[in-house]
Amino acid sequence: MKSRPDPTTIQTIKYAAQQLTGSVRRAFQAAVTLNHCHGSPRFARELFGWNPDSIKKGLAEKEMNCVIIDRPRSGRPTYTTTLPRLETDIRSLVDPHTCTHPTFENTFRYTRMTANAVLEALVKEKGYKKEELPAESTMRALLNKMGYRLRRVQKTKPQKKSPRQMRSLPM
Repeated sequence: MKSRPDPTTIQTIKYAAQQLTGSVRRAFQAAVTLNHCHGSPRFARELFGWNPDSIKKGLAEKEMNCVIIDRPRSGRPTYTTTLPRLETDIRSLVDPHTCTHPTFENTFRYTRMTANAVLEALVKEKGYKKEELPAESTMRALLNKMGYRLRRVQKTKPQKKSPRQMRSLPM
């Protein structure tokens, strides 16, 4: 029975697995599992933090001597892939109504335009169809991701008058 690898070997194996992808990564994980983890995906998960399902898939690929094709990514494509000019059009509409924090305490850009107003401006000024644009909540999330904060612009507070000098205190 083989002993547990030392911590530097574990770190090296983890790093090597992170550099690989797909079937090559699974083949590497399967080989390491057979050599260092007694062929146990559960022990490999405890030791290296790997997903046991991908290790099982790698072991099955090694046993059958062929690659199991990965499932294609599912889900809806992002709006930045379907509408590549959307972000630049949003910036051109929102930037004139944007300012930074008055005291420059943070890097947020505050805008007075709401997500609904941005959607309406995209339809009127940029020629988008309402059906192809995202919902208002998605537009709000997109604006936040782009660095815009959807809240009223904060005004600076006036400083208090400086205290008067007392006669008893030296100048």
